[in-house]
Amino acid sequence: MTLPSTFNFAQHLLDLNAGRSGKTVYIDDHGALTYGQFDERVRRLSAALQALGLRREERVLLLMHDVNHWPVSFLGAMHAGVVPVAVNTLLTPDDYAYMLANSRAQAALVSGALLSTLQAAMEKAPNELRHLIVSHPTGELPAGAQAFDALLAAHAPAVAPAPTSPDDPGFWLFSSGSTGKPKGTVHTHGNPYWTAELYGKPVLGLTEDDVCFSAAKLYFAYGLGNALTFPLSVGASVVLMAERPTPAATFRRWQGASEAQAGLKPTVFFGAPTGFAGMLASPDLPAKDAVALRMCSSAGEALPAEIGQRFKAHFGAEIIDGIGSTEMLHIFISNRPGDIRYGTTGRPVEGYEIELRDEAGQPVPVGEVGDLYIKGPSSALMYWANREKSRETFQGGWTKSGDKYSRDADGYYTYAGRSDDMLKVSGIYVSPFEVEATLMQHPAVLESAVIGKEDDEGLTKTKAFVVLKPGAAATDAELKAFVKERLAPYKYPRFIEFVDELPKTATGKIQRFRLREREKQA
Repeated sequence: MTLPSTFNFAQHLLDLNAGRSGKTVYIDDHGALTYGQFDERVRRLSAALQALGLRREERVLLLMHDVNHWPVSFLGAMHAGVVPVAVNTLLTPDDYAYMLANSRAQAALVSGALLSTLQAAMEKAPNELRHLIVSHPTGELPAGAQAFDALLAAHAPAVAPAPTSPDDPGFWLFSSGSTGKPKGTVHTHGNPYWTAELYGKPVLGLTEDDVCFSAAKLYFAYGLGNALTFPLSVGASVVLMAERPTPAATFRRWQGASEAQAGLKPTVFFGAPTGFAGMLASPDLPAKDAVALRMCSSAGEALPAEIGQRFKAHFGAEIIDGIGSTEMLHIFISNRPGDIRYGTTGRPVEGYEIELRDEAGQPVPVGEVGDLYIKGPSSALMYWANREKSRETFQGGWTKSGDKYSRDADGYYTYAGRSDDMLKVSGIYVSPFEVEATLMQHPAVLESAVIGKEDDEGLTKTKAFVVLKPGAAATDAELKAFVKERLAPYKYPRFIEFVDELPKTATGKIQRFRLREREKQA
């Protein structure tokens, strides 16, 4: 497959759905949008941004909760050739000040509930913002700001998209920041096309009859594919949720209980291991016949086998576990419907090449752990204004993921942790994830995180931080014995500390580096 020399991803999606004008595309807490209404609003925003004086490749900050205005904003900017910079809604003013300065954003599209946070960021550092566009204002607008709906109403829809190429900068996503400052990851107009063609359609098998619902928000690479690229590539419908994806909030959408859903129930749910664990532990877990789920997807961290098996036993729906990254935009190794090996991440997605390399850059033998490298058409161009990190990650046609994996004789890949999280105990690599996944098989354990801790002799041993399920009890000795029975003796955690919660990024990834910092200060 090749793309034409002129290709605008926003227009591509609008063209695909030109015959579905009356069908619902998005449902949020404010109401529903049909494909026809969506098409018009995307083109109205495109015209409005151009009328404001924004030019090709200039950046606009997109700081918005998951509501219908988000996909309109994202695609409206791309339609105009302007570059949306989608950012996490859970960050601090300091974070946004850095992102504004780094991106040199000329305008911001912001949820009313987040406006005060953005204004605080604007006061903290020099920025180039010339326009504020506010979605669902919660009070009086600041001087010069414009309400999103009023701005759209004031402009006729753009007739034609910007004549971008598949390799032109299309949008930015910031890395999750699990280590160091977040990096502005620059993706092209062509990249989301490839994720839909190589993963969304052939692996997930999405169709226009599906209703998609993603716990991962749209500003994440994972959520962007789940709730925009994939469903709009096949003409499906999408349920959006602005609030946090708690079990209660998720169950409500699963059952079609929000007023705007009018009983429409998701058929495909996209989550993460932490969320699936929390839902399975909830006393309000719905019965199988109360939902319409046919399949679920998991990414962000490797899915413990026990969670996948329990979910399938309860709902009859498989969880398709895979690994993707901000740098590759979406999933490149995955299990498949009907071909699942819980405990593994599956096999390479067709269209992507995978290599596992040792510290010298040489391929590792089957069964051994190596650094994960990926080659594929959805790789980002670079980290903006960060040549050193760009050169470390984007190596010719290959992207270094920072993950460690092993591959078995059948070609299935198993996660072994992050490169900076791996432990060497008695000279042997120990995967924190393997120990964590084993601990989570214990009926009292909700979550765990494993790091290295020096013992009295200065040797690295494993330490586990454990969160117990509500009302459950377990002892240090009991959990150690539980792991010893299931893993090689050197892998069991020598130290266990019970905690109320684990530090995480906004994506739900455990921040083991914060636990390591805590240990140093103890």
